[in-house]
Order: sequence, then C-alpha cells, then structure tokens
Amino acid sequence: MSKNKTPSGLPPDPKLNHMLASLPAKDYERLLPELELVDMPLDWTMSESGDHVNYLHFPTSGIVSLIYSLEDGSSSETALVGCEGLVGISIFMGGESMPTSTEVQSPGHAYRLSRKVMKREFALGGQLQHVALLFTQALIAQTSQTAVCNQHHSLDQKMCRWLLMTLDRSDSNIFTVTQETIGKLLGVRRESVTQILGLFQKDQLIERARGRITVLDRGKLEKRVCECYAVVQDEYERLLSGKRGSKK
Repeated sequence: MSKNKTPSGLPPDPKLNHMLASLPAKDYERLLPELELVDMPLDWTMSESGDHVNYLHFPTSGIVSLIYSLEDGSSSETALVGCEGLVGISIFMGGESMPTSTEVQSPGHAYRLSRKVMKREFALGGQLQHVALLFTQALIAQTSQTAVCNQHHSLDQKMCRWLLMTLDRSDSNIFTVTQETIGKLLGVRRESVTQILGLFQKDQLIERARGRITVLDRGKLEKRVCECYAVVQDEYERLLSGKRGSKK
C-alpha cells in the first residue's frame, strides 16, 4: 500500500481537514489542484526552530506538536494541531519563521500548500484568509493557556489536559507514545510521567503498555483536569464555529 493511501486504498479526503472543509466550493475547487498529499510519520520533524517554512500543512489525520527547545536540551510543547487546523502560520503572518519546531506526535496524513500559493490566496482576502486568522488566534490562546498551566498546575492536571487534547484530535482512544516523549512534551522527567501514569492506571483512567496508552474513562479525566482544558476548548469552538467539537 502506498504511504499516502488510507487502509481503504484511497487517498484521504482533503475535507477531513476542517479548514479546507469550511471553504466555499469556488475557493475549494481553485485550491484543490495545488494541494499535495504527504505522509506524516511518527516523530517527523516538519520544521526546526528558525527554519524558513516553504509549505503550509493541513492535517487530515495525525497530530503535530509545536515544541520550544532550550539551550540546555530541555523542551516543552507549546501547542498541538490536528485536523482542526494547519501547520505553518509564519507563511501568512509575515515572520518567515517560528521559534518553535514542529514534530509529528501521532502519525497521519496532511495536504500541503506551497508558500507561493498560500500568499496568493491570502492576498485575495477570502474565506481561507478568514479561517487562517481565526485559527491563529485560537492557537495563540492555546499557547498562552499552556504557559499558564505549566506554571500553576500540578503534573496530574497537566497530564489530564494533554491526554484530553490529544484525544480530541485522534480517531482512537489508543495513543502510540512513549513516556519519554510525554516527558519531553510536558517538560518533566520521564520518571515523573511514569509515576503519574501509574496512578491513572490504578484509578482506571487509562491502561498502559510499552509505547502505548489507552484512555478508558474520558469522563474521569474531565473531572480531574484543570480549568485550562475547558478554556482552550471553548475558545476553539467560539472562533472556529464549533467545527471542532469534543469526542464524547
């Protein structure tokens, strides 16, 4: 099977991405020939901090993490993006590059659009420009709330937030992720992640195996999570017209 095919043998529908699905038929048809399907393998670094980004990516599946790395080698996830949004806002925001790297947290597919075409579309001032700016505002809200959460809330609460946000962007309750990766994303030691996940398993919130986590009870996670999850969720739904609802 081609790496750019789904299990059905067909390429994924570009409209699985909520932003592409929101475009008027005329805009969508004009954009369609310019969209190129790409595979997003696990741990793929789509761009490094400071890179001149040449393509905008619209995920149809999978999850991409925006990660800030410090000189001492430590790092932390500032936001994550799934099929509700896009990766590469520097193309249309005018900054040419971002201080964060973008890495695939969960494998999937995306349709990419060249810098040249996106700038052309953005200059038209149509629906794509409108939804891209709204998504950027939502992404800023997520980044800001993540910073507050990391500073003021317990690892237990941060882990609940991360699991729920990942669950919202996944088509399954099973995640392929190592405890070392979670530690990198949350900016904590792997041993701390192991301890919290052990408590979650004891309380029957999750089940864990080597390199995999299964969420067993979303409701318990929602009762245990800090306010940051709901704040970000509400802002996404407000700005993006409710196209990205939680999976309950």
